[in-house]
Amino acid sequence: MIEVLVVDDDFRVAEINAAYVRRIPGFRVRATVHNAAQAMAVLDREPVDLLLLDHYLPDETGLSLVRRIRQRGHGTDVIMVTAARDIATVRTAMRYGALQYLVKPFSFPGLRVKLEAYAQLRRTLEGTEEAEQDQVDRIFGALRTAATVPPLPKGHSAPTAELIRRVLSDAARPLSAHEVAARSGLSRSTAQRYLKRLEESGRLSLTLRYGETGRPEHRYAWSGR
Repeated sequence: MIEVLVVDDDFRVAEINAAYVRRIPGFRVRATVHNAAQAMAVLDREPVDLLLLDHYLPDETGLSLVRRIRQRGHGTDVIMVTAARDIATVRTAMRYGALQYLVKPFSFPGLRVKLEAYAQLRRTLEGTEEAEQDQVDRIFGALRTAATVPPLPKGHSAPTAELIRRVLSDAARPLSAHEVAARSGLSRSTAQRYLKRLEESGRLSLTLRYGETGRPEHRYAWSGR
């Protein structure tokens, strides 16, 4: 389980964010706190994998807290969840090592896709001590899942959509649903379901290949939009 510490000065927002986290398989809320001092106390007391951190806290800013966390040797990962949208804050968050930045207000799908991307990153890193360039690319690609794959409806997962994106992006030509299924290891019905959703969202381009007889074959390419 990925242990999460939720930090937000608004009690109601903190509980909503915690409820969102609990809905995502593989994640568990370790604690919910409302200021930087409480957050640091939890981190000093017990291991936490991920910090969902607001920037506007009553005793110090979230980014100031991140700096102190690093100074004290805590390796906890950080995803900022905040109303702060000025570029200076965003750039500072990047410099301090925040893995993602989610601007309030946001919906459950918005948070889910970022947490699923984070979980994919952890899976990619498991058992890895040294990495070749292609492995490094996959590691950094896991963090881009939230940016490259749109929020998905119930019953769809961001890692599966990301897998299809990689298959299509690596292909030298448009692929049929059968080819996507074969290259990804998914069933044909699952591949077709995701391809339809991604095509509807504008992320795929669809072309028809006509044979001598029968219905035309649908072929898909990643459009990158």
